[in-house]
Amino acid sequence: MPTRPQVYRPEATLLDLGDGFFDPVAPADFPETRLRFRNDRAAAQIGVDTLTDDEWTRHFGRFAPLPDTLPQPLALRYHGHQFRNYNPDLGDGRGFTFAQMRDESGRLMDLGTKGSGQTPWSRAGDGRLTLKGGVREILATEMLEALNVPSSRTLSLIETGEHLHRGDEPSPTRSAVLVRLNHSHVRIGSFQRLAYERDEAGLRKLVGYTLRNLYDEDGDDPVRLLDLVVGRTARLAARYMAAGFVHGVLNSDNINVTGESFDYGPWRFAPTWDPAFTAAYFDHQGLYAFGRQPEAIHWDVMQLAVALRQIVESEPLVAALDQFGPRYQPEVTQAILWRLGVRSRDPDTDRDLVQATERALRTSGVGIDRFFFDAFGGELPDTYADPWTEVRTALASYEPRKDRSHAYWSGEPCSMLIDEVEAIWSPIADDDDWTPLHAKVAAIRNMGDALAE
Repeated sequence: MPTRPQVYRPEATLLDLGDGFFDPVAPADFPETRLRFRNDRAAAQIGVDTLTDDEWTRHFGRFAPLPDTLPQPLALRYHGHQFRNYNPDLGDGRGFTFAQMRDESGRLMDLGTKGSGQTPWSRAGDGRLTLKGGVREILATEMLEALNVPSSRTLSLIETGEHLHRGDEPSPTRSAVLVRLNHSHVRIGSFQRLAYERDEAGLRKLVGYTLRNLYDEDGDDPVRLLDLVVGRTARLAARYMAAGFVHGVLNSDNINVTGESFDYGPWRFAPTWDPAFTAAYFDHQGLYAFGRQPEAIHWDVMQLAVALRQIVESEPLVAALDQFGPRYQPEVTQAILWRLGVRSRDPDTDRDLVQATERALRTSGVGIDRFFFDAFGGELPDTYADPWTEVRTALASYEPRKDRSHAYWSGEPCSMLIDEVEAIWSPIADDDDWTPLHAKVAAIRNMGDALAE
């Protein structure tokens, strides 16, 4: 068990909501548990990095309760819009929340699962996760963390010894259970369910829980909550764009109220600045394409406003919702300046630089990762000819926020395109060789160190 009680700070605040918000469940009894990935950097922030591998597997593969937190796993209830179609038959179908604790900064954190077995909300699903899906989630969360995107983190991946059949990858395929560290699993869809059931008391209770535990604010004002969520989700949308990331499934049950990205299925990083680039093969209309993600997230937040309308007047909710665009614009400007490695000057000059950068990326076809690597610190190489003249001139007036002395800048840009994901998975599938995965995680973290303040 954690040997530093001053760091391990267990909580069980989810129980304050009461039985109507979740269902107690039992984890699957897996044939085996083979530890494949443990994120000790994240674990240290919640005081569980001192667990031995056997203890780790017992808690994160067999789900023996951690001390003084939730006594058993809880499958959360929620609804949501999926590709803009309302679905009241959702809820945690292959995961649950099984522990809460404070991190080193005092934030309330959830430990949630993916692939931990069936729940009352599984419908026809088997409640399992493919090993490849777990590997992909490791790569997504590590890359997003390095690129300054608010994201869940993959704490653990354990192979579970089952053979799964899936329609979208060669079957049978290997199985796994994943544990993610998240600043809450309360979704927009959590509020939608209560509104659908006309549970006004439940809505007020969830508003108060969210403000108190996730925003450190007193009271239960729905308008204040919406205002906070608008700000956080505008930031998330902006940082997706600066990272060149496409989530793939921005349904309202996949947007949590802290504006922290999570649940990575058909994600991709866009190779070039192509607004029409999509991640999900089934997104035939491009609803969640790269360039439409701010619109998609705004639409989801609108559904939160619709749900809250049951307990407050519409006018102040509309006023709060209308701030999404005005908040998104400065957020995307700052996110791109951060990736360019330069310090802000003034709003008009910053906006002109960002708009010129987006235009040049879109028309030139230069790779997103390549450009930001070459331009970091504000000096664009001479090899960037038209249409980069305006960007080079604008950058010359900016001060770097960090120099290029880190060893990362002497190599090549770290990226995570689909071919690289497949190249990391192939040796695992063919030879059970995890070396490329661990090497890539190390390379991503090295990039993160070079980019960080």
